[in-house]
Amino acid sequence: MDWSRYWRSSSRPMEAMHAHFERHVYHRHSHETYSFGVTEDGYQAFRCRGDAHTSAAGMVIAFNPDDPHDGHAADELGFTYRIVHLGPELVSEVLADIGDRPAGLPLFDSPVVTDPVLARNLRGLHAALLGGAPALRRDELLTATVGAMVNRAATRRLRTVSAPGPVERARRRLDEAYLDDIGADELAEAAGCSRFALYRGFRRAYGMAPSDYQRLLRLRAARRLLARGDAIGDVAAAAGFADQSHLTRWFVRCYGVTPGGYREACTD
Repeated sequence: MDWSRYWRSSSRPMEAMHAHFERHVYHRHSHETYSFGVTEDGYQAFRCRGDAHTSAAGMVIAFNPDDPHDGHAADELGFTYRIVHLGPELVSEVLADIGDRPAGLPLFDSPVVTDPVLARNLRGLHAALLGGAPALRRDELLTATVGAMVNRAATRRLRTVSAPGPVERARRRLDEAYLDDIGADELAEAAGCSRFALYRGFRRAYGMAPSDYQRLLRLRAARRLLARGDAIGDVAAAAGFADQSHLTRWFVRCYGVTPGGYREACTD
C-alpha cells in the first residue's frame, strides 16, 4: 500500500517527505532544489542524466537542482525512503557558515552514493524535521548533513551558462511565459533554430521535451500558490491546468503527494 507524509518549513527553502511506494511511478521531473534521500527498505529504480540507477536500503540519493529523474519500485514489494529538498540559497548559506567565507554551489556527479555516514546524517536530519525537533537541533543537523554531503560526495561546482545558445534561449522564453500556449514554431523562432534541432537539443540539455518542461514550470507555480494556502481549484486555473483533477493527476505523478496533502503540510 502506497503512503506518503510531507513536511515544509514556513521560513526556509526546506521540505521533506517520508514515503512508501509499491505502485506509484514518478513521471520524469526535476526540482529547483538539491534533493538528498536515503532508501530505508526495498529497491527504488530510476533514470537520471541518461543512465539507469538502483538505490537499495542504506544507499543515498543526491540530485542537483534541475536534475531530471523518474522513479519506481524495482519489485512488487516496493520501497520506503526519506528525502530532503534544500534550496540552493540555503545550501550556499550553510557552506559559507562552515567555511566562514562565500561558497560556490556543489555538484554531485553520482546520483547514488554508498556511504553509511551520509545515510545516518540524512536519517537524523529527516527525523528531526518531521518529528518537530527544536529549531536549534534542526539547524545543527542541517549543518552537519550539508557539510558531510559536500565533503564526502560532491565533486565540483555547478556550472553557470554564460552566452545563451538556442536551447537556453528557448528555456528562457518558457521561463518568462510558462502560462502562454506556445507552439513549436514560435519556440523555435525564439531559439533561432529549427524545430527538430530545438527538440533534440532541449532533451539533451535538460532531460525532457520542451512541453514537459513547460508543465514542470506550471507545477512549480502551483506549489508556490498551494504553499500560501490558495484553494486547489483556483491554483489549477492560475497555474495553467485544465481543472483541479488535471492538476492533481500531474502533481501526484511528479511529487508523490496530492495538492491537498502538500497544502496541508505547508499550512500546518
